[in-house]
Amino acid sequence: MKKIKILFFLALSAVAGAFAQNVTTPYSMYGYGILGDRATSMQRQMGSVGYAMNSGRQINVMNPASYAAIDSLTFLFDIGADVSMLWQKEGTVKENSVGGGLDYITMQFPICKFMGGSIGMLPYSSVGYAFGKDIAHGALQNQGSGGINQAYLGIAGKYAGFSLGVNVAYSFGNIINDYYANPATSGQSLVEHVMQIRDWDIVIGAQYTARFSKTEKLSLGATFTPKKSLHGNTWVTTQETTLESVADTVASMKIGGNYETPMSIGAGVSYTHERTSRWMVEADITFQQWSKVKYSELRELSNPDNVVFQGMNFNNRTKYAVGGEFVPKVRGNYFQRMSYRLGAYYNNDYLNIQGNKLKEYGVTAGFGFNTPEGKTMINLGFEWKHRKATPERLITENYFNIMLGINVNELWFWQRKIK
Repeated sequence: MKKIKILFFLALSAVAGAFAQNVTTPYSMYGYGILGDRATSMQRQMGSVGYAMNSGRQINVMNPASYAAIDSLTFLFDIGADVSMLWQKEGTVKENSVGGGLDYITMQFPICKFMGGSIGMLPYSSVGYAFGKDIAHGALQNQGSGGINQAYLGIAGKYAGFSLGVNVAYSFGNIINDYYANPATSGQSLVEHVMQIRDWDIVIGAQYTARFSKTEKLSLGATFTPKKSLHGNTWVTTQETTLESVADTVASMKIGGNYETPMSIGAGVSYTHERTSRWMVEADITFQQWSKVKYSELRELSNPDNVVFQGMNFNNRTKYAVGGEFVPKVRGNYFQRMSYRLGAYYNNDYLNIQGNKLKEYGVTAGFGFNTPEGKTMINLGFEWKHRKATPERLITENYFNIMLGINVNELWFWQRKIK
């Protein structure tokens, strides 16, 4: 019961913190912001691979089919956070910023010998930026926050090397974009655009594992997410930023039928070898058909010819990732039993900014530290990421991220016999 209370407290803290978890980049002011990949801290240390991963020792939300690999006596709890340091350059202007916060919370549990389930919360997208510029007779300031979070429930079953799983998620959150006008004379006015998302999502996953021996296996994995329309509301308000002013709604619209998320496909292959040492490598590819989704403009209520908020066209998103993990000696000393991880990725992002494509690539590394009791693991990782637009460079960004995850592995369903 003590363990349950501790994890329940952590879960409540995670739910509260999930709303504040933000990136810090002007690129997040476009579309739905910067997308997440449903990867845990351990997976991010390996380039965010996971479609074929099914160890049963770590939670893998990227492919719900992996839940079936959990031992029938095991309960897993994983919580992760990160700190992100960003260096930006636009022409000759350079800026630095720091962001981060809680990243995700997940739990995994057995249902029966051939089935497992998972529940948790993680970010679908994040928005966070603040910048300004001088204009004639004043200045403009842009500020944004929020994002879309997903609370999910998943289930999976296995038979003869095959496993099939599904995640059903409730998507919620507000994306807020503020535009402040500061005249040189006096006063300040605010134009605020809000997207309020209240929707659901589904991910279907499959895996197949072929064992060559007791110590070697090859796993294939794939996921599918259908294209769907979002639901919720969006509006634009204007007001003078004084105590007496009241916001005036100048435009509003139902999100349903006007904003969508894309059809997504993910696939991966992994190879695992475990004897006196243990190593695993995986390669993944992700494709999201963003070019086919709607992201509509928003028009003024009193004058429909006046576009208050511009719509957008997106690019298809493709991401390639490779990563691996190495344990020098499964039953060696402490440093030999540690997990050492490396990874890399290349991402053609979905954002199309004034005809420019957004690209990013990065390298990752990390360590898995065993706790004294041997099952719970502390995952500490590092990531360097470079992001830029092309053909026009716009803003060039370099990130250094520190990732921390705690993966609790407990035999909560084992009853000790007293003689």
